[in-house]
Amino acid sequence: MLNERMVALGTQRSVIRELFEFGKQRAAEVGAKNVFDFSIGNPSVPSPAIVNETALKLIQEMDPVVLHGYTSAQGDAGVRQMLAESVNRRFGTCFHENNFYMTVGAAAALCCCLNGLCNPGDEVIVFAPFFPEYRVFIEGAGAVMKMIPADIEGFQIDFDAFEAAISPRTKAVIVNSPNNPSGVVYSKETIEKLVTVLDKYSAKYGEPIYLIADEPYREIVFNGTDVPYLTHYYKNTLVCYSWSKSLSLPGQRMGYVIVPDEVTDSKLVYAAVAGAGRSLGYVNAPGLFQRVCAMCADVNADVAIYETNKNLLVNGLRDMGFHVVEPGGTFYMFPRTLIEDDIAFCEKAKDFNLLIVPGTGFGCPGHTRISYCVPTERAEKSLVAFEQLAKYYK
Repeated sequence: MLNERMVALGTQRSVIRELFEFGKQRAAEVGAKNVFDFSIGNPSVPSPAIVNETALKLIQEMDPVVLHGYTSAQGDAGVRQMLAESVNRRFGTCFHENNFYMTVGAAAALCCCLNGLCNPGDEVIVFAPFFPEYRVFIEGAGAVMKMIPADIEGFQIDFDAFEAAISPRTKAVIVNSPNNPSGVVYSKETIEKLVTVLDKYSAKYGEPIYLIADEPYREIVFNGTDVPYLTHYYKNTLVCYSWSKSLSLPGQRMGYVIVPDEVTDSKLVYAAVAGAGRSLGYVNAPGLFQRVCAMCADVNADVAIYETNKNLLVNGLRDMGFHVVEPGGTFYMFPRTLIEDDIAFCEKAKDFNLLIVPGTGFGCPGHTRISYCVPTERAEKSLVAFEQLAKYYK
């Protein structure tokens, strides 16, 4: 007999991917310029030129046996040292190469952390709205996901609900800031209150509750918004990162986990992360792009277009009567739908060739995710379709 859970995962279509496929079908019918696809978070700005230049230079000048050979399982030592120096420069940390474990993107980083930390039946807390794959990653590690309902006024944290959810089985809390799908950045005050709660219950139960910082959108922020670097606030923090968004490299699947020395039993935790990587088959992340990303770690793609699109859509939607919490970063916004049934609302939007994702899958019904990593011209033209949708409900 097959593993029925895996069969279910393999046959259950992603709502986001289904919308993406529907968009391609509609584009063939009515023309791509007439379809406003805000379904998928695929960066629309090119990688910085230095990324391709670095890759070419490595291919042309480096010994191909070394370049295309295995690295150490945890990643090339020189790569990890370069990354430690880059992160230390930018965030005032004191990391070294052996704090870094290279992964196949942020998803693999999360899976390595969850599989390394969790025993069967342990609980992992997430805050709605949250990236839907968290449930897959958590349950795949044999743990139980506990969701804290959203504070829909500002998408910060409902601390009463959070404290009520903590139990002796709580192993970890995942924080995603800047957030997919809301675009909201947790404030310094929110982070300080969060770590006070984690310290309180870690002491109460005599075991650390780990804070897993999922940070692929860290560099995409607006108006100088500050994103607190969580290792400065809580010692039992593990950082998961990828260059999918900052360097517009989603298809290269390159990321890392940081296990700081300050983490309780840090060497054992690092060993658990590495052991999880081995168990899951992540022997080493791709060697070429380990080196490319490390050499370009201080560079970001030009994400100004995202802020332009954000301003255009937030202002336009608010003028139409939508309630939109201001995104501090990412290329997502999460307005309330004009009816309670967000699934029906997003289905009706398709009649106007608007492809937006229901909030229910993010643990927050009554909302919709708009992924505005699109050409600005498309964002501008979409306002007519949004106006038609709003008029339908008025």
